[in-house]
Amino acid sequence: MIAFTEELLKDKNHIHFIGVGGSGMFPIVQILLSKGYTISGSDNNPGDTLEQEKKMGVTVYMGHSAENLDGAELVVYSAAIMKDNPELVAAREYGIPTIERSVMLGILSRHFNNCVCVSGTHGKTTTTAMLTQVLLGAGLDPTAVIGGKLPKIGGSGRAGDSDIMVCEACEFVDTFLKLSPDISIILNIDADHLDYFGTLENIIQSFHRFACLTSRTVLVNGDDKNSMKAVENCGKEIITFGRNETNDYYPQNIVSKGGVKSGYDLMYKGEKLTHVELNIPGKHNIINSLAAAAAALHLGVTPEQFAQHLAEFHGAGRRFEILGHVNGITIADDYAHHPAELKVTLEAAKEMDFKRVWAVFQPFTYSRTKLLLNDFATVLPIADHVVMSEIMGSREVNTYDIYTKDLAEKIPGSVWFNTFEEIADYVLNHAQPGDLVITLGCGDIYKCAKLMLKKSEN
Repeated sequence: MIAFTEELLKDKNHIHFIGVGGSGMFPIVQILLSKGYTISGSDNNPGDTLEQEKKMGVTVYMGHSAENLDGAELVVYSAAIMKDNPELVAAREYGIPTIERSVMLGILSRHFNNCVCVSGTHGKTTTTAMLTQVLLGAGLDPTAVIGGKLPKIGGSGRAGDSDIMVCEACEFVDTFLKLSPDISIILNIDADHLDYFGTLENIIQSFHRFACLTSRTVLVNGDDKNSMKAVENCGKEIITFGRNETNDYYPQNIVSKGGVKSGYDLMYKGEKLTHVELNIPGKHNIINSLAAAAAALHLGVTPEQFAQHLAEFHGAGRRFEILGHVNGITIADDYAHHPAELKVTLEAAKEMDFKRVWAVFQPFTYSRTKLLLNDFATVLPIADHVVMSEIMGSREVNTYDIYTKDLAEKIPGSVWFNTFEEIADYVLNHAQPGDLVITLGCGDIYKCAKLMLKKSEN
């Protein structure tokens, strides 16, 4: 299959993307444009990404129609595209080859001699963004595919001129097994996507296969037993990072600065390499920065360059992103949607200098909510106040008979509403100056944060 798809790309000139405005499509479009391909694409939703693509020379169609395929020799579609999409149906009728986005990304990963794939249940986007920013600052000009927006590059990816590619590697439905990493990072492994994997053991086995795909070196969180289990007998060079001094890379003399920033000495096998200033909140981000350090130094960045350019990193989009202020109330947004992510995000928020923390949470998928219900009920009360929306089912049908009210019953004092309008009104009527309101979830809960800001303006 791999050989076939490689040949499929080589003899084509015009490639068409269905869902071209998606953040996951944007970096792929940039890479293919840089290699001389003609790109067209369609989308239903206008946005900044489409405007950027138009300026790059992409022919963009609003809405999906068979006529949009004129001249196309290959069609790339995102996983969100339904099988009855008119362009997908037409492509098959016309005999135009079609491939899913992750397959195309896998093909492109084999075009680089130093493809760094960043995996883990949590922290992938932040670590990928950190590493990209450091490599850019050090002059190594990487190609990047990031799961969120990096302000420095104005989007979720870029096409560079070097042989380095930094790529976020998602484990969902084994997507990352389509990639060909030369260097891989495993940040952590937790029980997630159990609707697909079934058990934690199956997830660990999937990460083991990912480690075995790596051509040279695996950088792994030595403090995470699941991650260490995944790299057993993978036959690759193993480099560890983590809080404990038993790791190859670890921090010493950690200093927290008001919960917003932190500093530490970057150590490698007992030797101090440099002092690091980290300008994003959360103890978990120290671990993410260690992973970025291990990868950057492996690629030739000096410790001094790493410290200099990491200090310029202030986070990726939807990762504890401060959106604005309303009458002394800080409004923020974060992608956290798994109990482990919610825990570290809310703990980081509580360490900061706010009077009270409001968690505005949108549960995502019925299966995750049902299977991890007690875990959600344990971590959400870290916040002072918990407000929730109804579950966003996304790709699922509610065969689990689970609703947000079931979670609310387990969290004393929590409230939930059906609409973002109701949530925004409730929070704005009850939050006080000095409070932090943070929307949480991987769905569209960020719209609620923006609604609060809009209401305050009016």
